[in-house]
Amino acid sequence: MASTAIVGSTGLVGANILSTLLTLPSISSVHSISRRAPSSTDPKLHPLVSAETSQWSTQFSSITPPPSILFSALGTTKGLAGSVEAQRKIDYDLNLAIAQAAKAAGVKVYVLISTGGANAKSFIPYPKMKGELEESVKELGFEHTIILRPGLLVGNRNDSRFVEGVFRKVAGAMGSVANVLKDVWAQDADVVGKAAVAAGLQALEGGKPKVWEIGQAEIIKLGRTEWKA
Repeated sequence: MASTAIVGSTGLVGANILSTLLTLPSISSVHSISRRAPSSTDPKLHPLVSAETSQWSTQFSSITPPPSILFSALGTTKGLAGSVEAQRKIDYDLNLAIAQAAKAAGVKVYVLISTGGANAKSFIPYPKMKGELEESVKELGFEHTIILRPGLLVGNRNDSRFVEGVFRKVAGAMGSVANVLKDVWAQDADVVGKAAVAAGLQALEGGKPKVWEIGQAEIIKLGRTEWKA
């Protein structure tokens, strides 16, 4: 039985990670940290709710005993945050603070939902920020650091992103014809969520590299082709 925690559980991928964890008999507990309470009343779920994100790393440190696996699907957009600087406070600063708290608490496996274009040397702010986060969490030295790099995420978002929404509809239409037309550039959020859970559990069992970087093809393999509930 594995104990887990998740930040970003109200987002597109995070919600799928959370629902997947709650359905698995091999998961003993799920601690979620979020601004608002999850809708689920599953007895395995232990929500920590605070509108003050600056308190989240402290809240994580209060989880006893510490979870074995931490999943981070935490992120926002420049539009929602208001600026690149405000976005970085969530996507980089908050993510890193929680990862540091997790490492100090004794978490064994850290699973990060990143992006396919992440590159710390990029001149574009978003992929640069994601790449810098990847490098920073690797340096923390978890027993296993898992980084998933999906392409365009397909699913129903709560926020409005017009251009991205158009591409999601195109991806969804292509996927309805044949998944192979979509999988090379876009992945269903539930597939990404299942891949994250599968990777985390496999790493906890052993036999996986200390740093495991998972691209789009392997996400499909873990989250759909080889997925076993």
